[in-house]
Amino acid sequence: MEVILKEDVANLGHRGDVVKVADGYGRNFLLPRKLALQATLANKAVIEQMKSAATRRSATEKVQAEELVAKLEPLVLTFTRKSGENGQLFGSVTSVDIAGELETKGFEIDRRKIQLADPLKALGNFQVAIKLHREVTAHVKVKVIGDVTEEAPATEPAAAAERAAEEAVAE
Repeated sequence: MEVILKEDVANLGHRGDVVKVADGYGRNFLLPRKLALQATLANKAVIEQMKSAATRRSATEKVQAEELVAKLEPLVLTFTRKSGENGQLFGSVTSVDIAGELETKGFEIDRRKIQLADPLKALGNFQVAIKLHREVTAHVKVKVIGDVTEEAPATEPAAAAERAAEEAVAE
């Protein structure tokens, strides 16, 4: 089946391309999600208009993405998580967490654009790529710090036991 892509599809093609795909992939995935049109004679005639509109739209999206990169680059996202002795986290920091933190800072970015191969499961500083456009990628600094546990309560029972022992000796 030949389809005309209405949006960029990873590992398939870019907006406006005519690609040949398996019938099931086209009927069950691309067409229902409105990612593509069936490549009929009428739709092929419209392709040139779509390509010119797509290049104009892509150019404006690229400019907007570059402006967003300028705002995202200086950001440092800090996450506090409980961790073990070796700096291993009990949980992890995922792309959903990063997208949520960006949203609290005023940036509406889809979690699927965050290029995180595996969730962050250790303490430290990381660079996370965010693909805003096919030609524009932002790199955000992510800092994962351990949850600060108070050691004072741990030492208080020992101090209280010492005081009780001293009082017992004094009596």
